[in-house]
Order: sequence, then C-alpha cells, then structure tokens
Amino acid sequence: MSEADVIVVGAGLAGLAAARLLTAAGRSVIVLESAEAVGGRVRSEVIDGLTLDRGFQLLNPAYPEARRVLDLDALQLRPFIPGVLLTQGDERHLIADPRRRPSALFSAARFTPGTRVEQMRFAAYAAHLASGDGRRIDRGPDSAIGDRLAIFGALSDQVLAPFLAGVLFDDSMTTSRRFAEFLLRSFILGTPALPAMGMQAIPDQLATGLDVRTRTSVVDVSPTSVTTLDGQLRARAVVVATDPATAGRLVPGLAVPTMRSGTTWWHLADMPGAALTGGLPVLVVDPARRGPLVNTVVVSNAAASYLGGAGRGERALVASTALGAGRPGTPATPDEATVRRHLGVLHGVNVDHWETVAVQRISATVPAVPPGTSFRQTPRIGGIFVAGDHRDTASIQGALVSGRRIAHAALKALA
Repeated sequence: MSEADVIVVGAGLAGLAAARLLTAAGRSVIVLESAEAVGGRVRSEVIDGLTLDRGFQLLNPAYPEARRVLDLDALQLRPFIPGVLLTQGDERHLIADPRRRPSALFSAARFTPGTRVEQMRFAAYAAHLASGDGRRIDRGPDSAIGDRLAIFGALSDQVLAPFLAGVLFDDSMTTSRRFAEFLLRSFILGTPALPAMGMQAIPDQLATGLDVRTRTSVVDVSPTSVTTLDGQLRARAVVVATDPATAGRLVPGLAVPTMRSGTTWWHLADMPGAALTGGLPVLVVDPARRGPLVNTVVVSNAAASYLGGAGRGERALVASTALGAGRPGTPATPDEATVRRHLGVLHGVNVDHWETVAVQRISATVPAVPPGTSFRQTPRIGGIFVAGDHRDTASIQGALVSGRRIAHAALKALA
C-alpha cells in the first residue's frame, strides 16, 4: 500500500509548487527535504537580529508564474529602483528607466555611456523585448548574449555587462541570448523587490498546508518508492525536485548542468543608509571593474526590516557579491581586505569600521545556461518525474513553472 499518491523529494520552489498543485487537485502528497527548512537555494537566516538571504536575491513580481501562485501582497514586497548606480571616479550616476523614475532622466541623458546612436539602438532593443508576450525572444538561432549586446558599444561594456555579470554569475557574457533576454525583459516590465521578512517568506508561503518532512535525507528513488535513511516510503508517483547534483545522483541518465558560483559579503555599516547611495535602494556596479565585486547594494534602503530590532536607525545592511566561491572547481574568493578596498571605491566612504556579519560562499548559485539550452526538458526520466529551474529557465519563474508542468504530468499519469 502506498503512503501517498505522490512523494516529492526536495522542498525548493519547484518541489513546493508541484506539491501545492497536486494537493489542490486532491492528491495525497508527502514532501521530503534534507535541510532543516524549506526553500532550497531560496533561503534566509537571522544572525544577531539581521535578516540575511542566501546570497543577494530578488523576486521580480513581473514573473507570470509568481503572480499566479504567490500571494504577493502578503509578502509585503519592498521594491528596488529599476536601474543601476554607476561609479565613475568620485561620481555616481543613476541609470534608471525614465518611464518609472522620471527624476533619473537628466542623469541618464548626461551620463549614460555610449554614443547617441548606440543609446537609441538600445532603446529600440528594449522596446522590442518588452513588447508582445515574449515569444519573439525565441526566434532565430541562439548565441552568446555578449555577441548580441556588442552592437551597443560602451553602453554594453559599462552598463549592461556589469549588471548582467551579477545577475547571471557570468562575467564572460557567454550565457544564452534567449535566457538573458528573458531576464532583461522581466527587468524592463517589472520592479524587482524583496519580501519584508526575507526571501525565506516565499518558500514558507508555498509550504503552508503541505505535509513537509524536513531533515529527511533521501538515498534512493524509483518510480514508485523513495528510500530514506529511516526506511522506504511507497507512492504511485515520485517527483525529484532537488538541486541538480543531487538529482543527477538519484536519477540515472539525467543531464546535470554546470553550476555558477558566488560569494556574498554582508556588512553592517557604521552609517545610515542615507549616507550610502543617497538612501536609494539600487544596485551599484563598477564599469571600470576596479575590484572583485560585481555589485553591492544597501539592502536596508529597500527593506529596513532586514535590520531587525530597534537602535539600528543609524546603521545600514549592505550585501556585496563576487563571482566564485573559493572551492574546488570555482574561481578563488578575494580576501576581506581586497573586498573592503573595492567597497570603499564603490560607495565612496571609509568602510574600515563596517562589521562583517557573514561571508556566504555558495558553490551552486544558478545553473549555467549556454547557448542552445532547451527550456522545456522532458518531465519524466526512467519513470521518475524531475522538476527544478535546471529543467526550465534558471530563475524563480523557471522553478515555479517547472513545478506546475511536472504536477500536470504526474496528474495525467495518475488519471
């Protein structure tokens, strides 16, 4: 006799999305998770009252699947400015979407890199990405995004490439054009934000009402059973929704993508957020690449709730990211002194007394997406359903869509 209609292995966004849909369809579902909490790569922790996400992450409420499955109002989203703050010498210039931030128009007109022709060319390109339902992005042969953006000259080198390096965890710009343009379209249409209580609020919301069993390690799966360290559970269908490496171990024949890596430093600054980026919640990038950081952001300028308890009004929480995690197979992680020097350049202040709250070395941030990657992988391998952002677009949108697709496939198989 089966313990459940479906057992889902992995309580990341894809697994939780699949479990919710299956449960809503009247199926009995058990979700098994090896960690102590749900979320997978979308996690938060609290250290000394400060909320720290697992690496700097954002939710784009323009994602169609996020609007479909999440209660966005309940997340109390705290928006960021749709743009970047460029550091050029001792000056900082806000490059933002003038449609949503008219005050940035003058700064953008004066300081946006590139010739007028290149700027107009990019404006037409952005309008093209934003129009329609996005299907036109898939037209034509795929290529590296760097090749596509090269026609924008200095605008690409000094704005687009530094911005995308932090989003894609790829400073070589060899990521799939189709995937990068999907992300660019999302940024053009939406305003990325943080849940007031941290990114952990997203999986916590999805997990509400589900039978989730944490601290349960799975060692083997079959189309109708899951073996844990404590024994075997039987089901009519099994969904593997773990990280790609674990999925590859559990599902023979599964193609496992290369994972990008990164390191995020969380600092508590000895100054208010108003003294950093003018109090603006905006991503800071360095066109001149004078150090290892691909971006830095004053998180508390968007979500003051990340500061936790009272008495921190004169301080700010800053997240800064470099590529690589200093582990075998990943680029070396820069030392603290090098990071602080670059932070001082990026923010234009003395950072000697900033407190290092945490250094997160993440060897698997997002799947690499080379040109030619298929965004609609087969849902079933050897009788086992497989979900995850590595089976769709490598994003929160992709994880949620993959969960839905796998749930529908499982329901069809169970009918």
